[in-house]
Amino acid sequence: MKQFKNILCVIDKQVAEQHSLSRAVALAEENQARVTVIMVIEPVRAAIGVSQELLSPHALQEMLIDAQTKYLDTLIEPYKAHMEITARVLSGTPFLEIIREVLRNAHDLVIKCPEAPDWLNRFFSGDDKHLLRKCPCPVWMVKPQSRENYRSILAAVDVDDSYPPGELKTREALNRMVMELAGSLAISEFAQLHVVHAWVAVAESALHYSVFMQQPENAVNTYVEQVRGHHAKLLERLMTEMGARLGKDAIEYIKPQLHMPKGLARKEIPELARQLDVDCIVMGTVARTGIRGVIIGNTAETILEQINCSVIAIKPPDFVTPVTF
Repeated sequence: MKQFKNILCVIDKQVAEQHSLSRAVALAEENQARVTVIMVIEPVRAAIGVSQELLSPHALQEMLIDAQTKYLDTLIEPYKAHMEITARVLSGTPFLEIIREVLRNAHDLVIKCPEAPDWLNRFFSGDDKHLLRKCPCPVWMVKPQSRENYRSILAAVDVDDSYPPGELKTREALNRMVMELAGSLAISEFAQLHVVHAWVAVAESALHYSVFMQQPENAVNTYVEQVRGHHAKLLERLMTEMGARLGKDAIEYIKPQLHMPKGLARKEIPELARQLDVDCIVMGTVARTGIRGVIIGNTAETILEQINCSVIAIKPPDFVTPVTF
């Protein structure tokens, strides 16, 4: 996956850190990239009624940072001889400090394991949700106990061309980024690439059942088939663009399998991911732009809440994080 050169790996001692670190190291070796490994600890605050004569909050904070820095150093020591890798401990709210580290040092990818201990029931912890919403670079959430090499990758795209011009441009850019990254990952992992676009015929129900719009069955079927055919052409156009970017040999090698389930993306994509037993979903997470407070689309968030695999979440190139220093 030859795209990333400055990788940020987030370690949390509450989860199996070797999964995120091994992914970061393998990717860095493939790309000749550098890796920064960080841990974020909560700040130590003074407690009412507790004497600070022997150990002040500042002194305790320094001790904790020193101890965790030594721990990170032991993790990265085996890799120092053959790659550029450093470690540091930060203090503060985890998602804020991770994003600030991205902004400070222009990291182009964040790799971490989810914090939520009940992975099967809930993808997000609060911090992970904030990170996926607001981190300006791609975030690779690595599922604990995942396979060492991915066998099946799902690229989720939305090629519907009925959006307003500004939003359509954002979605098209996001589709290209998703396909390039998913295709590159499939090649590096020797994995099968699946591409999914869920579609709906918006007026189908009304044409079937509305007193004022009801049409003969064959007319409704013709309309639905026309909608399906239009979406199929749009998806094929995206695949042609992908072929031009990745190259004919790459496309012939990975032989992407296309899926066009009829229905809402929030339902069909998680269901397809389960049916295919995919190891990783690559998807965009930003929908409408220019709407105050809307950073991650409702559809993307609903999908992420239902899946049980790793995910790479991507923002469009014009995304600006609300997080500041």
